[in-house]
Amino acid sequence: MVAAPCAVNAGPRPDSTPGPGHATHAAAVIDHRRPTVPISRSRFGAALPGASLPAATLLGILVLGAIVLGAVILGASPGAASAAPALPPPWPDDARSRLAALALLETLNADLLGHDSATLTLERWCGAHGLAAPARVTAARLRDAEGPADDAVRRLLGVDAGEPVRHRHVRLSCGDRVLSEADNWYRPARLTPEMNRVLDTTDTAFGRAVAALAFQRRTLSAELLWHPLPPGWETGAVLPPAGPGALAIPAQVLRHRAVLVLPDGTPFSALVETYTGAVLAFPPPPLP
Repeated sequence: MVAAPCAVNAGPRPDSTPGPGHATHAAAVIDHRRPTVPISRSRFGAALPGASLPAATLLGILVLGAIVLGAVILGASPGAASAAPALPPPWPDDARSRLAALALLETLNADLLGHDSATLTLERWCGAHGLAAPARVTAARLRDAEGPADDAVRRLLGVDAGEPVRHRHVRLSCGDRVLSEADNWYRPARLTPEMNRVLDTTDTAFGRAVAALAFQRRTLSAELLWHPLPPGWETGAVLPPAGPGALAIPAQVLRHRAVLVLPDGTPFSALVETYTGAVLAFPPPPLP
C-alpha cells in the first residue's frame, strides 16, 4: 500500500541542539535495559557451633550449605538473565559509526513511511536486528499522560466539539527495549465495539487492535531529531573528531506525525510517534 505524500523536515541541525519542544538529548550512551532485580537469598539459620563439633561434622555442614546455595543460585539465574539481557557492544565514536547510524535511521524512516502500521514495521525491525526473541511489539499504556483533544487534533480528524475523541499514550517495546512513545487521538464511533473494548481494557497496540479496518496512513511530517553527521558532511564539511569512548545516542532520534484513514478516506486517528535511541541497540555493523 503506498503511503500518501508527506512533508519531511529535511533541514538538518546539529545533534547538540534539540529543536523546539524536543527533549534534550542524553549526554551518555543509554542503557535501555530495565533495572535488574537483585536475587534474594535466604540466610542459613543460627551461627555454626565451633569447637563443640568434630571437624568431620563441620566439614559436612559446610559442604551441604554450599550445595544448597548453589541450587538457589542456579534456580534463580534464568529469571534474572531474562529480566536483564546483556547490553550490545557500544558503537565507537568515530565517523564510520556516525555514517552507519545515519544510514540506519534513514532506512527505518523510509520503512515507516512506506507502511501503514508502525507497530508491524517496528516488529520487523526488531526481528531483523535481533533486539528481542520473539520479536513482538507490545504496548504499555500511560494513562496519567492522557488528556482531551485540542482544536488542532479535532480539525485533523474532521470532528466538532460534540463528538467524543479518546486519547491513548503508549510506549511500544520489543522485549525489554522501548522503541517508541506515541500519542494517539481516535474516534471511537468509527471503531467496532470489540475494538473499543480492547483499546479501553488492554494495552494492545493500536495498529494491531484496528487492523481489520484496512486503514491507510497519511504522514504529515517525518523529522530526524538526531543528526549523527553535521550539515554538509557529504560535501567536505569538517566531521566531529573521533572520541575515546562510545558514541552517544540520544533518547529520541525520529518523530512522525500522521493521520490514519478508512478505505473511504475518512480520518479516524491522529498520531504523534517519537522513536527512541533503542532502535539502534544492537552491535555496530561491520564496515570496511
